[in-house]
Amino acid sequence: MAVPPSQRSSDSAGHRFRWQLDVLLGLILLTSLPLAIVSIPNTLSVVAGLLPGDLDQAGLMRTQGLALPALMLSVPLAAVALRRVPAAYVLVAGLALVAVSDAAGGYAGSEFVVGVVRVLRGVGAGLVLPATLAAVWARTPVLRALWVGVFCLSLLVAQAFALWPLDDVDSWRVTLQPYPLVTGVALALAAVHLGVWTLSGRPAAPVPDVVERGRVLLSAGPAVGIAVVAVSTASEGWRAGWVIVLAAVAVTALLVMASIGAAESRTVAYTAVAVGLVLLPSAAQITMVEMGGLGGPGLRGLWLPYGVAGVLAVAVSVWVRLHAPAAGRWLAPLGLLAMVAGLCSVRLVVPSADGLPLVLPFGLLVVGAAVALTATLQEVTFGAAAFGLSLGVAGLLAGFLLGTGVQMAMLDGARSVQELVDGFVGALHWWALIGGFLVVLIIALVAVWARRGEQSPENTPERLPCAGGPVGDVLLVPSAEEGDGRRGEAPAAGGDDKRLPTVPPQGQSPEDASSP
Repeated sequence: MAVPPSQRSSDSAGHRFRWQLDVLLGLILLTSLPLAIVSIPNTLSVVAGLLPGDLDQAGLMRTQGLALPALMLSVPLAAVALRRVPAAYVLVAGLALVAVSDAAGGYAGSEFVVGVVRVLRGVGAGLVLPATLAAVWARTPVLRALWVGVFCLSLLVAQAFALWPLDDVDSWRVTLQPYPLVTGVALALAAVHLGVWTLSGRPAAPVPDVVERGRVLLSAGPAVGIAVVAVSTASEGWRAGWVIVLAAVAVTALLVMASIGAAESRTVAYTAVAVGLVLLPSAAQITMVEMGGLGGPGLRGLWLPYGVAGVLAVAVSVWVRLHAPAAGRWLAPLGLLAMVAGLCSVRLVVPSADGLPLVLPFGLLVVGAAVALTATLQEVTFGAAAFGLSLGVAGLLAGFLLGTGVQMAMLDGARSVQELVDGFVGALHWWALIGGFLVVLIIALVAVWARRGEQSPENTPERLPCAGGPVGDVLLVPSAEEGDGRRGEAPAAGGDDKRLPTVPPQGQSPEDASSP
């Protein structure tokens, strides 16, 4: 049978442009993922001295923090929208929104405009995360591992990348447009990828099924609640105790939501929540403590630890993806334990006048996160991965909320500069202790649900009853010599005499083959 010309041309085009798509996707990951995550930190307080006197500094700082709530609400909606809109279009739309926010940020002069710019940037970043994950999901395995490695590295260096452009600036608006050139490059790469994707026959990307879409949309509920709590605490000036209590309630809600679904989806959801709760909030606090004004080496002394940790994270992700494709059951807890070890090392080496010892906490945190996420993502469907990503980005805000409450408690009553420095360091050490206990709790939850998943009836091999006999093995398709000797007929079960359609022998008409 001849192959239709349209199908042959589409297949040949897809084969011809396969490596071009992979290369473009790799470059897009390296530019767009850090660009999306760098939208999260709120760095306006660093340039507060450059703000005009007629602007409300407290109000601007609150609106500056709207990017993260917008991001975590956009991720589940974008993941569900991938069913209707291809990932290539969603990626271009997300980067276009980031570019628009960059352009508008240069003209911001009021609290309202700053809020609009930050919301646009958060929505654009929220579109980029699930779109890139869907784009690499069905490609070469190295690309999915690269997504995990770059994502974890972006969480580690987000605070440093947000602070880097603020060195010796003369305008506070730089906080709204930190990397306009990188935004242009990422948008151009996404546009080229869209063209190559179209020429290659528009290969389909995975989308969540009906049940998975319901779970992903359900994850937006805790995100809305956490966003409301975060905005209200920043606006109403709540005391530290209430902030910590509300943050604990938010973490509990995320863990309850992560318990929904099959065993595999629960594992990836718990892991994503742990990474979101711990990695960026810890790295941000370490970065602020190690700034030059507080006695640390400053950003110049942190780039070497960041670089070593990032290379290790990407390399370990690729290795796990290629050489341990079915080891998620034991690699995920091992990666989370590495994160606990990294938090323990924070109490030993931070603060440090030299940046080199920070390789230990940075490396353990980001490598552990990369191992855990890579191991769990390779054993689930895209819908379960999108569900975990939605809970993970919600965990970012819950972690920041909990860390802020701890800082408020430690800085309460500080009067001198030394007391402020001691308060920041003490808050970091307490946060490392709390984060370590939270990760240990999640490891225990993963182990409990994994054991329950092994003992569930879904994992018990189903055995079919034989007709008139006990439960046991059954021959579903008998041979001609077995049973009652009739050819082309199913064995009787329960007294029913059901016949299967027969195929007449060669040279015999269907009428002659009416009886077996």
